[in-house]
Amino acid sequence: MGPAVLYFLVLAAAAPLHLAAQTLADSMAKPSTVWINNDIFLRDRINGLRTIITRPLGPETQARHDSDLNVAAGFICVSHQSPCNDFLFAVFIYHNYSVSINRIDAKDRQDAQVVWSANRARPVRENATLELTSDGNLVLRNDDGSPVWSSGTSGRSAASMVMTDIGNLVLFDQRNAIVWQSFDHPTDTLLLGQSLLKGMKLKASTSATNTTENQLYITLAAYGLCAYVESTPPQPYYCSSLVPSVKKGNDPTNVTFMDGSLIFFVQSDYHDQIFWPTTTSTQQYMTLDSDGHMRVYEWSDRKWRVNYDLMQIDDCAYPKVCADYGICSQGQCTCPLQNYSTLDYFKPVDERKANLGCTPTTQISCQEIQHHRLLTLNDVSYFDNSHEVMNLDEDDCKQACLKNCSCKAVMFSYNRSGPSRCTWMVNVFSLQAIQPVANLSSSVYLKVQLSPSITASTSNKTKLMLVATFGAIATLVLLVIVVTLYLRRRMKYEDKDEEFDLDQFPGMPARFSLEKLAECTEGFDKKLGEGGFGSVFEGKLGEDRIAVKRLEGARQGKKEFLAEVETIGSIEHINLVKLIGFCAEKSERLLVYEYMSSGSLDRWIYYRHNNNALDWRTRFRIILDIAKGLCYLHEECRRKIAHLDIKPQNILLDENFNAKVGDFGLCKLINRDQSKVVTMMRGTPGYLAPEWLTSRITEKVDVYSFGVVVMEILSGEKILTILRLRRKFSS
Repeated sequence: MGPAVLYFLVLAAAAPLHLAAQTLADSMAKPSTVWINNDIFLRDRINGLRTIITRPLGPETQARHDSDLNVAAGFICVSHQSPCNDFLFAVFIYHNYSVSINRIDAKDRQDAQVVWSANRARPVRENATLELTSDGNLVLRNDDGSPVWSSGTSGRSAASMVMTDIGNLVLFDQRNAIVWQSFDHPTDTLLLGQSLLKGMKLKASTSATNTTENQLYITLAAYGLCAYVESTPPQPYYCSSLVPSVKKGNDPTNVTFMDGSLIFFVQSDYHDQIFWPTTTSTQQYMTLDSDGHMRVYEWSDRKWRVNYDLMQIDDCAYPKVCADYGICSQGQCTCPLQNYSTLDYFKPVDERKANLGCTPTTQISCQEIQHHRLLTLNDVSYFDNSHEVMNLDEDDCKQACLKNCSCKAVMFSYNRSGPSRCTWMVNVFSLQAIQPVANLSSSVYLKVQLSPSITASTSNKTKLMLVATFGAIATLVLLVIVVTLYLRRRMKYEDKDEEFDLDQFPGMPARFSLEKLAECTEGFDKKLGEGGFGSVFEGKLGEDRIAVKRLEGARQGKKEFLAEVETIGSIEHINLVKLIGFCAEKSERLLVYEYMSSGSLDRWIYYRHNNNALDWRTRFRIILDIAKGLCYLHEECRRKIAHLDIKPQNILLDENFNAKVGDFGLCKLINRDQSKVVTMMRGTPGYLAPEWLTSRITEKVDVYSFGVVVMEILSGEKILTILRLRRKFSS
């Protein structure tokens, strides 16, 4: 008996559900139905696709030349392996005769065009199930029964699931009112008749073969449509001012894709402007492609063809065309070079693929800010100027960037007939080479890290010149002057350095005053816990609950504060505790985090302290969440981050027991070309890896600590207790 048949029998015995085993899907489904993702139950004998519900695309009463396009909901392969084991539950358009009857693999996606998917970031496997439950919830589960996605309509009395003729997957109640529809949850595509409302986003896929989201998205903004690349803060690369000037007091309320055009509506049901040429075809869709282009595709000659590119901007103006730090010139990508210099501060990520961008040869270190310099790139511009400062002197513009480690580059443009413009960049995406224009100049200054050898050589030459020129007496006088000026400057700017306005630069977390945080925490009244560097208090910011960490100990606390703000402020992951903001007033150092309502992991896993032990599924999910967070720190950041203090007290849980790694006070940054780093021992006894005995460690010390935490989660005992019992029974 095959595994698919066995799985079917288990499901049939477990609940009185109807298993849909059909050769040609209908256009409507009823509750209490389960569909299994395999050829036995879903394979269409006509076209080979695994369709659940389907119908012809476009109004049935309209005479169309191409009448063989269908739109369906079902499972579709996104893997190039055979047999396929990565599937999306998706809405897709397909040609009746475009799929071989003996094939189900990624080639299907070339013929069947996906226009919406429920699980684009979490493909399911063979024998995954889709269930329309008796209480009206549409639930997608993997082959092991674990939930992957749901419509969230449990208890809302959905009575039917329908595929409309324009490709909208809809759940209706018994009165034919819409309970849920795929049009309200777009992915990267709009179909004819579909609207993009304020707050919705179209998010591009990573590539044509990878459906996970990349950094590019498009959304409805004030006065029109804007495309952004995700960063801190988001950077716009295209905005269209589409609302008539007489109505610029109102933002667009929606934009609808109709007849190959985008029609904008403002505070009424009457459109204000039709944008881009119209066509009469009913077989179209509009997609934000992985390269950032917004294209309209039309079915013609039995093939999807590009009808129009909605963003009429230069190819080099797209933020990912040459990836990070790459310079685009007439469609070609190169790495930055210092004007009139042979020093290579950047190198290609891949010598054979210039479009993958560049990386600094020496990574920028905030601990060595004195070795930062600016690399000058003349006749170069940047796509985003939304964070510019007007009428700022060029030297002041550059110095402000050098003084702030979060600033990675600055663009300065000058027009003789207008004001100067200074734009800071926290993340540097593609740069654009421009032709020199009279009365207009634009330069980009990239922050680079000088290597110790270059710095030492420059310093030695300077000293020799001073000795040769002024002699011993002049050197002594100069030294006295320098020391005097240094002491005076230090006294003058000591307080200003403490209070430096970090939040004036984009990308830094929000800054709060001590008075504001005292108000949010009601005078630091409710203490949540206490650690080696300070105490944590519960507070409320608006309607949201927050956790405020107040650092204690002047020297150690400051080091901890700078490490956490610098590290956590530059990273973001679902399994890392989010840093909302900070406070820096004189000797006070406070950090504001998202509130984790279930507290730290140690409250839940030790049997002697907790009668409500976690079930095994929850423990497994917590272990997986911790692993995902560590994987991001070790493998997906520009510089590897070793946490160095992984323990249950630093694993926090939200109300659904999703785990997040927190407390980055002891972390260490590791360059990707370093195999080991030397550092003094830090962390918590019991969780320290043997490598600490040599003080030469890698990020793998976190893996050792993670293993100890896994042992504690599974055993319900502290590691020190386990070690004592081991010594007791071995003696």
